[in-house]
Amino acid sequence: MNIRLASIDDSESIARVHLESWQSTYTGIVADDYLAGLTLEGRTRNWLWNFNHPQPDQMTFVAESEDGRIVGFISGGKCREADWGCDAEVYAVYLLKEAQGQGYGRRLFVEITAALKAKGYSSLMLWVLRDNPSLHFYERMGGAVLGSKEIQIGEQLLIETALGWKEL
Repeated sequence: MNIRLASIDDSESIARVHLESWQSTYTGIVADDYLAGLTLEGRTRNWLWNFNHPQPDQMTFVAESEDGRIVGFISGGKCREADWGCDAEVYAVYLLKEAQGQGYGRRLFVEITAALKAKGYSSLMLWVLRDNPSLHFYERMGGAVLGSKEIQIGEQLLIETALGWKEL
């Protein structure tokens, strides 16, 4: 298992993980027609844009399997919402289904929190769909529920839960 800082050259591999993990994790949560409409090309364009227009202090780390294939990623930086009392935020964390439960998520999370702390951040938050099974992973990692909000994905209204860590 290797964790490293991602570069723009990783955009397509990150997009593939993003796409495949959405389609496996959110089946039964997000509408099937929305998931079916997601494309590798669209996700790759989004990641190229993210690398070219980063949020303040944004960083992305990737997890590589033993054969060097990217099987997960985490992205975060300055908190985009001041209302929750945290100065840093994890924007996205996704793993391929085959990589879940093997320690990749924990390693990615530890890596980004250490990097954010080194940049002077002291607290962290993230958003996760309430029905996402990984919600319990974040709670096991010490996250406390801060609140929730309704979001729209496609034509569907879903509940997102904010989790926070008051100290990195």
